[in-house]
Amino acid sequence: MKQLLTFVKKEFLHVLRDKRTLMVLFGMPIVQILLFGFALSTEVKDTKLAILDQDKTQTSMELISKIDANQYFDIDKNLKSINEAEDAFKGGKIKMILVIPAQFSQDMNSGKKTQLQLICDGTDINLANQIYNFISNIILDFYGQQTLHANSGVQPEIRMLYNPQLKGAPNFVPGVMAFILLIICVLMTAIAIVREKETGTMEILLVSPMKPYIIILAKAIPYFILSILILISILILSVSVLDLPIQGSLFLLFGISIIFIITNLLIGIVISIVTDSQQTAMLISLIGTMLPTLMLSGFMFPVENMPIPLQVVGNIIPAKWYYEIVKNIMIKGTGLEVVWKHLLVLLGMMTVLFIIAVKKFKIRLE
Repeated sequence: MKQLLTFVKKEFLHVLRDKRTLMVLFGMPIVQILLFGFALSTEVKDTKLAILDQDKTQTSMELISKIDANQYFDIDKNLKSINEAEDAFKGGKIKMILVIPAQFSQDMNSGKKTQLQLICDGTDINLANQIYNFISNIILDFYGQQTLHANSGVQPEIRMLYNPQLKGAPNFVPGVMAFILLIICVLMTAIAIVREKETGTMEILLVSPMKPYIIILAKAIPYFILSILILISILILSVSVLDLPIQGSLFLLFGISIIFIITNLLIGIVISIVTDSQQTAMLISLIGTMLPTLMLSGFMFPVENMPIPLQVVGNIIPAKWYYEIVKNIMIKGTGLEVVWKHLLVLLGMMTVLFIIAVKKFKIRLE
């Protein structure tokens, strides 16, 4: 333990001496959380819908069939009551619920004004707006109208669940958390260990009385602690600056974040073991982890719209599962009963990476 603490102290001093690295570590998350929270927006689309048909007439069935036949939507559930709405959203697949009111067919045929209610998942405001626009067009086409006027027979009414103020932060904060922690853990850890190889000090450390795993732990622990501090800073900025309260369990969010951080540290260690230069480690980190995280994790683009091979690749990215966990806990206020499958996937990835790191490191020592 004393040897471990000595090496941890040495690594901390090395990090603290590098002012540019510290500026990147702490300046980048602050800039990105503010930039993504206030300025950046994208348009995405999804297909999973649920229907609550309180009318149950031929007219309502024709409208449902028209929606289901559209290539952008897939009716995943038929609800029996409005009380099932929130449970449907917590599952993570449903992005919108269409509520067809009772007497809908009768009011339409008699020329009375009636409304269709659209309840959208407001954690992704761009996706919700996209869904609303598509559904409105389908309804317009269904009634043979070009625009919706105040005196129209049917008008869709939208409600944003979890985000009634229509903010962009609920979508981007979880993604920024996953991306920043990935950068700190994977890139910085891989480069820190490979740097020792390039300077020739790794061989000196390996022939010392120190156990190899102590050397690896000493390299990883400072970035683990820095990642925890950065996680805390992101959460503080989210609550205080972006006005995005944590709806679920803070303890559960921290616990799963620690597992995600350890998983990323192991990725960085594996990269450092199989590479011999900082340039190679950086290239593998950028192409193998950061780019797939941005493109395939669901942060920038919805996974459901991607080709099946890309969806399969996305499922082996730890950030995809962490992103969904953060959205469920932080924004929707769900608990372990909803995210336990995602947690098991992260634990499985962490275990596999640990086994690979241990075996690869032993091979290199032989």
